[in-house]
Amino acid sequence: MPIYDFQCAQCGKRFEALVRVDHSAECPACKATDVKRLFSSLAAISTQKTRSVSHGQARAKGMAIKKEKDHAHAEYMRNHIRDHHS
Repeated sequence: MPIYDFQCAQCGKRFEALVRVDHSAECPACKATDVKRLFSSLAAISTQKTRSVSHGQARAKGMAIKKEKDHAHAEYMRNHIRDHHS
């Protein structure tokens, strides 16, 4: 299901909606179904390069989280040993 940009004909609110081809969108502000689909300013394009960049960013973030968790665990173990083996 694609995401489209819409503008309500009644209240003028602009919004995005995930809609199926055989369904219409509803204005989240006034619940009107008289909405006009707008041209999106951004197109979602997936190429090998964009997937590779996204994967690299996700991997780097995951490694940073793992490093932080490992550090917290090591600190916990040091404190546990100090508190219970003295």
